[in-house]
Amino acid sequence: MERLDSGSAVPGRLRGGIVALGNFDGFHLGHQAVVGRAVARARAEGRPALVATFDPHPQRFFRPDSDWFRLTTLDQRAQLIADAGADAMYVFRFDSELAALGARAFAEQRLVAGLGAAGVVTGDDFTFGRGREGDAAALARLGAELGFSAETVPPVAQDGAIISSSRIRDLLRAGRPREAAALLTRPFAIEGVVEHGAKLGRTLDFPTANLRMGNYLRPAYGIYAVRGRLPGGRVVDGVANLGLRPSFDPPVELLEPFFFDFSGDLYGQTIEVELIEYLRPEAKFDSLDALKAQMDRDAEAARAALADQARK
Repeated sequence: MERLDSGSAVPGRLRGGIVALGNFDGFHLGHQAVVGRAVARARAEGRPALVATFDPHPQRFFRPDSDWFRLTTLDQRAQLIADAGADAMYVFRFDSELAALGARAFAEQRLVAGLGAAGVVTGDDFTFGRGREGDAAALARLGAELGFSAETVPPVAQDGAIISSSRIRDLLRAGRPREAAALLTRPFAIEGVVEHGAKLGRTLDFPTANLRMGNYLRPAYGIYAVRGRLPGGRVVDGVANLGLRPSFDPPVELLEPFFFDFSGDLYGQTIEVELIEYLRPEAKFDSLDALKAQMDRDAEAARAALADQARK
């Protein structure tokens, strides 16, 4: 799959394609339905299939001081989109110029002139253009005028409720990663570069790989059963603390996974950590002995949770 951005010209072989258009943060079941429809149409019509997304997220552009909320990085999204069968991912850089475009100008300049779209597929709640003046109906009208088809995919529901990125964020903030995973079709995963830390885990026989949270949503702080994906494709089980480490000063926000049955140097390497099960909130302990005893219990609970998840 090719990856292009709004500073790149779309090569001729990718023009005339069917474009799935949206933010697609999290790439949950609803997003998968939109992209799946675009890919199916493209294959049926002998056209390339493209997924067009935005970075930064419009919310971050308009509300730069808002809490972190991302469910995926662009790299993660690119891999998920590639796995869905798209030929290319095109990233619209969301800046003041893009924000100022009206709905018609966006369709003319970005979809027709920029992408050469023959068809556009969106969710039925998609909005675009300055002040979100355009919606799915407006896109269909503009498409009829400008020479591209426009199709909407209805929302996907589970247990009687619409699947959305907002719903997934609420579940993660509530410490319910299994329910979030059911909507994502995979566990929520944090990718980052392993940093050197204070090496306190080594003194407790729990050496950890320290990751910053970056732009990701902050799930409930606490202890999790996790699964790590290491360079080279190795998958390892573990237990992790996500939060501010209240037993230590100064407080530092980190994701600190300890991987079972693993020894090696991960410093400076990029790994991905999946949150499988929330075990308990963070707590402050009066002594290192008390903390070590609780970490032993957490490790056993994580092993049991991971074994249970593997059986399902």
